[in-house]
Amino acid sequence: MHVQIINFQLKDLSEADYTKLCNDLASNFADIPGLISKVWLANSSTGTFGGVYFWKDQKAMEEFAKTELFNSVATHPNLTNISSKDFAVMEGPTRVTRGHIVSN
Repeated sequence: MHVQIINFQLKDLSEADYTKLCNDLASNFADIPGLISKVWLANSSTGTFGGVYFWKDQKAMEEFAKTELFNSVATHPNLTNISSKDFAVMEGPTRVTRGHIVSN
């Protein structure tokens, strides 16, 4: 399993309009091959938004990066300071702390 954390700020887009955009796009993300789940993030006090993506494996994450959906988010004119970090999941301790583990 692989985890990706994406963060960004909004530019010339209200939080309400961003929330509507997320609601409109959620089903598109639900259909991504290899995506186990996505948690949508919002911190109004810091103006930071983003998502935590749980991928079947790193390959699924890399394949998503080649899609039009990924490109539309990465180049969206109202999202700025975008950062993406990916991590392998340490399965042993994650199981102990009741983390969600999916076998390949």
